[in-house]
Amino acid sequence: MAISLSVVLLLAIVLIVMMRGGSIKVGPAIVAMLFGFFLASTGMAPSINRFLTSLADTINQIKL
Repeated sequence: MAISLSVVLLLAIVLIVMMRGGSIKVGPAIVAMLFGFFLASTGMAPSINRFLTSLADTINQIKL
């Protein structure tokens, strides 16, 4: 749960920075958010969640 909340927060920050910088307009940003919202309710959501969890675990295992 903590990982998914931090990912959502990170993506929200990136989206806000892109909107303020002019890289993305408000309309496409809303479409992207709605796409993510509706994608979360499909059958692909568990697969995406497993992928992101394994990616986060892999990043955590990297020793600097």
